[in-house]
Amino acid sequence: MQSFRTELENPVVEKDILELEKKIYQYRNGEIAEESFRSLRLARGVYGQRQQGVQMVRIKLPLGIISPDQLRRIALISKEYSNGKVHLTTRQDIQIHHVSLDRTPELWAELEKNDITLREACGNTVRNITASPFAGVDAEEPFDITPYGFELFRYFLRNPIGQELGRKFKVALSSSFRDQARTYIHDLGLIPVLQDNQPGFKVLIGGGLGAQPAHAISITDFLPAEDLLKFGEAIVKVFDRLGERNKRQKARLKFLIKEIGIEKLKSELATELVYTSAPKILIDTKINISSVSKKKKGNRLTPFEKWYETNVFAQKQNGHFSALIKITNGNMTADQLIQLADIIEYYSGESARLTIDQNILVRSIPEDLLEDFFHDLQKADVSDFGAGTIRDITACPGTSTCNLGITSTYNVAEVIEKVLVSEFNELIFEEEIVIKISGCMNACGQHAVADIGFHGSSFQVNGNTIPALQVLLGGANIGNGAAQFADKVIKVPTKRVEHVIRFILNDFKREKQNF
Repeated sequence: MQSFRTELENPVVEKDILELEKKIYQYRNGEIAEESFRSLRLARGVYGQRQQGVQMVRIKLPLGIISPDQLRRIALISKEYSNGKVHLTTRQDIQIHHVSLDRTPELWAELEKNDITLREACGNTVRNITASPFAGVDAEEPFDITPYGFELFRYFLRNPIGQELGRKFKVALSSSFRDQARTYIHDLGLIPVLQDNQPGFKVLIGGGLGAQPAHAISITDFLPAEDLLKFGEAIVKVFDRLGERNKRQKARLKFLIKEIGIEKLKSELATELVYTSAPKILIDTKINISSVSKKKKGNRLTPFEKWYETNVFAQKQNGHFSALIKITNGNMTADQLIQLADIIEYYSGESARLTIDQNILVRSIPEDLLEDFFHDLQKADVSDFGAGTIRDITACPGTSTCNLGITSTYNVAEVIEKVLVSEFNELIFEEEIVIKISGCMNACGQHAVADIGFHGSSFQVNGNTIPALQVLLGGANIGNGAAQFADKVIKVPTKRVEHVIRFILNDFKREKQNF
């Protein structure tokens, strides 16, 4: 393996990368056991994939925020080290697949030139801090949670208390009571509130998806914002100290709460808070004063009007709008990333934000430039309408790259899309229907929170394995930390998905007409 010099200004980062290179060399030479090396590389964002001899590299983007220069850097790296393609995830990360293990330290060093990290993007760590992409422009937010999310990210990055947990620990911040970050499926969920004109958070803990979804439990209606790091450190320490270590499938915070009870966990949390060393967050928080722009209604005639109606949102800053770029299955080419970087730089005064629905939100676009913005998106082939509607299908990579995938999620999404466009065109503007697909029950596609969800499964018929889909219905985000998980209704052969979605949507139409 050819060595390299990182030439980075940050010695901590440089040490991190050179350590990964050293460990890869030792692993190749049989000096490190497979399990020990696996733990180390995962905590550095390097993940095995279905295809032998290559890795998936997960890029950690706090709050999903990404600048034009960072987009360009990732695009160039995907061309140099992979196949020129990237995948946007439901954790507001970006993944590059088919990367040689030996080249991952070099890739990481190239990313860090634009302040992009891989550290703790995978593994038993505090994962990427996710947040509502509308934070800072949301007319209904009490205050902008962005700086608090960044403080959490900075505090936990490389923090010893979060390096070797029993399992991963996920944190999300919503911008308002609408809970667009879906705090209820996270180990730690935070919803901003004001009390006596002071900023704080409603706190939920112990949420999660997977084979056994659990709704997070609200433990306080007001945590002073300045104490957020203290609380975060305390809950992670409790999880680290008491969480399961031997049975991986039972090692999330939701299972710890189920085992010892919420009152016992609160008691342990109170004890940890006494001894926490985390500092207070001292931010001059600006309380929201909104002057929302008016959004004109389109008539669904021209491509621009269709796109405007579904993809454009009024900001609290008068005269400025945010636009969602709908990315099919979260998959983009490097060339599209480069084109998009130029578009964002020209039309927006800030960085873009990835969403948990695998889209990209471009913010602060002046109203009189929206049509020009749309036409430039057309040139980059990313001008599809229907963001946030039934057409906006979320799908994890499934069997395309994932070791755990049972189902080809992209094929399923393509079949559903064809049925929608050809037979249910009138439902495309129905924002109340969300479709999500996971390749297995682990729920990377977040199927359990969808109106219509699917996850990969199988049948055993006469000793043969038949690929199948578990169908779930009825998921809903109620708001303010409350939600309803979808219920399993039927398991069907994968080849029957076209008939299943047709049946569900026809039934929906009948119910709506009767109502």
